[in-house]
Amino acid sequence: MTSRRHLAGSDEGPPAGPPAPHAPDAQGTLRLSLVVGALGVVFGDIGTSPIYTLQTVFNPGDPHPVPVTTENVYGVVSLVFWSVMIIVTVTYVLLAMRADNDGEGGIMALITLLRRWSGPRGARAAVVLAALGIFGASLFFGDSMITPAISVLSAVEGLKVVEPSFGDAVVPITAVIIVVLFLVQRRGTAAVGRVFGPVMIVWFLTIGACGVVGITDHPEILKALSPTYAVGFLYGHFGTAFFALAAVVLAVTGAEALYADMGHFGRSPITRAWMFLVFPACVLSYLGQGALILADPGNISSPFFLLVPGWARWPMILLATAATVIASQAVITGAYSVTSQAAQLGYLPRLRIAHTSESAAGQIYVPWINWLLMVSVLTLVFAFRSSAALAFAFGMAVTGTITITTLLFFYVARAQWGTPRWLIGTGAALLLTVDLLFVAANLTKLVHGAWLPLLIGLTVFTVMTTWQRGRELVTAERARQEGSLAEFVDHLRSGEVPTIRIPGTAVFLNRGKETAPLAMRANVEHNHVRHDHVVILSLETEPVPRVPDDRRSAVDALGYGDDGIIHVTARFGYMETPDVPAVLAALDPATTEGRLQLDEASYFLSKIELRRGTAPTMASWRKRLFIATSYITADAAEYFGLPRDRTVIMGSHIDV
Repeated sequence: MTSRRHLAGSDEGPPAGPPAPHAPDAQGTLRLSLVVGALGVVFGDIGTSPIYTLQTVFNPGDPHPVPVTTENVYGVVSLVFWSVMIIVTVTYVLLAMRADNDGEGGIMALITLLRRWSGPRGARAAVVLAALGIFGASLFFGDSMITPAISVLSAVEGLKVVEPSFGDAVVPITAVIIVVLFLVQRRGTAAVGRVFGPVMIVWFLTIGACGVVGITDHPEILKALSPTYAVGFLYGHFGTAFFALAAVVLAVTGAEALYADMGHFGRSPITRAWMFLVFPACVLSYLGQGALILADPGNISSPFFLLVPGWARWPMILLATAATVIASQAVITGAYSVTSQAAQLGYLPRLRIAHTSESAAGQIYVPWINWLLMVSVLTLVFAFRSSAALAFAFGMAVTGTITITTLLFFYVARAQWGTPRWLIGTGAALLLTVDLLFVAANLTKLVHGAWLPLLIGLTVFTVMTTWQRGRELVTAERARQEGSLAEFVDHLRSGEVPTIRIPGTAVFLNRGKETAPLAMRANVEHNHVRHDHVVILSLETEPVPRVPDDRRSAVDALGYGDDGIIHVTARFGYMETPDVPAVLAALDPATTEGRLQLDEASYFLSKIELRRGTAPTMASWRKRLFIATSYITADAAEYFGLPRDRTVIMGSHIDV
């Protein structure tokens, strides 16, 4: 089932035209730049997990501490390796990233695919799974708030390894870095990626080299690559291993951001960067840290920084700080993508979106989300004040989103690709067992901070589902007030409504061609005038990133070919910016009952004032929430590219 919405917005498609000379070289350069850009935007989160994962597992302050024994070190390192292999490499890189919506990834893309491919028989299951998907997307917003706080804190805490007296400066320095990070977001993903990409290349080469040094000192740690150590640790010491999973999951943080950011760079560059650089470097770092702990259990205080030679620790702290800033970038851009797609699907209001690239799809900046995230991250930094305290909260957001993504993927694989049931059942059973083990382990940390992402997720879920429900109510009431467009045109033609025709073109934006625009009805019934040319324009957002030019618009004469009243449907992909004047300028005059006078055309918008009514449509508190949420809606004239000096806004009200 194809889902269409009347809200649009994102980015322009790639430039058209014949290939330039030396196209193979240009394509190779483009592929390389995409890989470097992906390293600078996509992998920061998961690439900085080695800073704090093993340190958190063996943290003596954990309510369920893992004793530092040789057997436990092998088991934990093996668990980390196989968790990354199963969740990131298998679930996301090899499987989930194949379930893209015309190149776009992330949990919202999966929801779109659910709607498209569920069919009548699977409609009920699709609704339930879509609700789960919305909750998963809501948890991702919690991840987007926690990741910058824990990542930057963990790097700046390296100061205490070099000079313990700097401990009191960690929080203020972290806050300054975070403020600067959010201030530069307006420059765009491409600009950020060009700067951050080379830094991340140095980062991965460095942590991999440090890991090799540790492995060289104690090469027996390589035995941890065998799955027998992970399985043996789980079955032989289940009580210890189960609680350790709540910290082991930190090694896979950023997997969902990797998927959500797929639209920025494409599947191939992300896969290559992961397989050939990011994954090997992270594994080497974990193995090196494990070897260091085997040599001296006292190294659990900060195995990542202690693995670095003393002379190189200051440079490593600076590099780690830069890398964790980039880690924050991964989830911030992911949050922009999820927000934009949620708005297109009707789960959030239409927000103002700034497009930061003329050629790369999906590179957007959402100011409202940017400032909300900044305030939230700073609040977490000052409230928790250490990466260890935030670690308990971090895992819950990650595991919840991963589990829901896995579930949605297998449903889409069955519905869209017709994958055999036995294969779906086997794969889902294996991967979901791993995911649910992590979820269960993190639930044991509920009172120690895991409640935070659940609270954030439930809050965002409530906002999104309330907006969806309220929007349905407003749409139904608006349709009742507007009445039938066909009947309205008939009345105009028959003269039942006396009007005076004035020169010029009037464009009325409307939700479809079934109902008459409120602004047009008011103009006729109260002002008793109509323009020579009347264009009723509906904008549809299709569940694809971009719509080709030959499908951009469709014109309907509304039953009469000589009255100057037409309906135009303009179609956009959810990654495109709707430009109303450009669409109208491209229309053939032969289909518009004469040439439209666009240079002097007037544009009419219907502004709806929402009021809390007495009808039992929603709980009173949800009505208040819906009305409050409507205030952040982007200005329609700006959003649709309308000329301000020729745009008329006519008001009405609807009770919800």
